[in-house]
Amino acid sequence: MSPDEILLDGEEAMEKSVAYMVHEFTSVRTGKASPALVENIEVEAYGAQMRLKQLAVITTPETRMLVIQPFDASTLKDIERGIKESKVGINPISDGKLIRLPIPELTAERRLEMVKTTKHMAEEARVRVRAARREAIEASRKAEKAALISEDVLKTLEEEIQKLTNKYVAEIDKHLSHKEAEITTV
Repeated sequence: MSPDEILLDGEEAMEKSVAYMVHEFTSVRTGKASPALVENIEVEAYGAQMRLKQLAVITTPETRMLVIQPFDASTLKDIERGIKESKVGINPISDGKLIRLPIPELTAERRLEMVKTTKHMAEEARVRVRAARREAIEASRKAEKAALISEDVLKTLEEEIQKLTNKYVAEIDKHLSHKEAEITTV
């Protein structure tokens, strides 16, 4: 494997870690309605586990309201049950055709819980970035042992991998502080 391939693979893995964390952050409630809060809720319908976004259209007609309109009206009760069983903490209101989810104001206690959750997600992303660094360094050391690269190139490559790691950890921290501010802002 060439030094460029090792760097590209490592950077791609680190990028994916950050992108996954950012996607996970969308599921953390900030007091505003967002379809991402509920779109991945598992619902048992048609004898199988399905995600809510596969069963219904999720819209936000107001800043504090989600509306779920099932594609098939027969799945309404299943969707309602799935939302109640999930840990989103929102009570569904059904009118027979639609499900409304009023987003309640977050308490200070709940905000702190949300901040803890986002910190945990960020730490998991950092761990994934460090794992990508470790794999890239191992790949470069194997290349050096196989005499594909010199010792000097190995040193330079390890420094580049560390720079990438620092860059993506800083990006994770930036996203985390932005999300924390979003959660704690009343």
